[in-house]
Amino acid sequence: MHYVIIGAGPAGVNAAEHLRKFDPSGQITMLVAEDVPPYSRMALPYYLVGEIGAEGTYLRKNTDHFESLRIMLQPGRASSVDTAAKRINLLGGGTLDYDKLLIATGATATRPPIPGIDLDNIHNCWSLKDSHKIVASTEPGSKVILMGAGFIGCIILEALAARGVDLTVIEMENRMVSRMTNEVMGTMIKDWCVAKGINVLTSTKVTEITAVSGDNPLSVKTDAGASLPADVIICATGVRSNTAFLDGSGVKVDMGIVVDDFMQTSVPDVYAAGDVAQGKDLSTGEYYVQAIQPTAVEHGKLAAQNMVHGHQTPHQGNVNMNVLDTVGLISTSFGMWMGVEGGEEAEMSNIEKFEYLNLQFKDDVLVGASSLGMTQHVGVMRGLIQTGAHLGEWKDKLLKEPNRISEAYLASAQSLHLALGADAA
Repeated sequence: MHYVIIGAGPAGVNAAEHLRKFDPSGQITMLVAEDVPPYSRMALPYYLVGEIGAEGTYLRKNTDHFESLRIMLQPGRASSVDTAAKRINLLGGGTLDYDKLLIATGATATRPPIPGIDLDNIHNCWSLKDSHKIVASTEPGSKVILMGAGFIGCIILEALAARGVDLTVIEMENRMVSRMTNEVMGTMIKDWCVAKGINVLTSTKVTEITAVSGDNPLSVKTDAGASLPADVIICATGVRSNTAFLDGSGVKVDMGIVVDDFMQTSVPDVYAAGDVAQGKDLSTGEYYVQAIQPTAVEHGKLAAQNMVHGHQTPHQGNVNMNVLDTVGLISTSFGMWMGVEGGEEAEMSNIEKFEYLNLQFKDDVLVGASSLGMTQHVGVMRGLIQTGAHLGEWKDKLLKEPNRISEAYLASAQSLHLALGADAA
């Protein structure tokens, strides 16, 4: 049996390792697009600030790790897939045949269609190569404009601030990290950044970038009529799943690759995992791209299991979760943090202390939560959402005092333990 994995991120690497665990004698080939060992994008900020070298971003530190597991790393990119012939066509020529295929190609950073977006000194921050360019082109005091204050943008923001650059952030939404915060929480994150000396412009769009002479080689124009000088511009405005090579393959693609409960695509013996796959959401039961590393790792393991053993292990779904450190302020969101129709919410905030907590209920079940500066509740929020525990009378208590959520968690766990004990008796 020849297993081929296209992609060498967390989903692909974990899948390869579990394929070897489940099938000690199978042939495993991982197609690696970049000319470096498999690495973690989540480690790139630590490289940007000099806490680790480039090698510190590698997913596996031992140089013989993949060789010892008889996992072949083959350099190359897929140009197309002939699923009828079970053959991958490679860019530049050559083919690679498979018996079972896992697509774990992740996503690619995009750029908005702004005049001047392709000028020199404008970088994405998505790959190790991008990070090398940012390190080489910035130093303390450099004027840097960061376009985008979403999740990825704020991770980059943290690293840029630590490099000591003169940083301006431009975000078109009315708040920071809009896909995991409401207006209150997103505005508090902005105020925190401003207090740290970072210029943050929300509800603002970049309309044009031009090359200029003088101390700063770039000028950024906004829809507010401002012209901002810059040495370097970092673009963090979004990503798209890497699926173009699947045109004509028969593999169904929506926002990402459509998979079933066993991570198989619309084509037999072809699976998908990680940022390229529309996996199952635990809270809603719906399928969408959930681009976080823990989900990618779980996808990879589950896909490997089903590729080897047949469709015995269905995907129960992942909790939608985000944990973000923005210049020392921790924000989190879990599940249906934005609430559900007909639900209720509990909210508490302390603007001066940058503390915020929001709980979302459907009946007496916690279905979503978000917090800022209150890390003591992170584990119990996720636990209650993941288990779908009925809170009973504690729901009404939390509507009045949401910070008692740890007590509610302990009470629900005790009730479950008593119920299981009664069933066993």
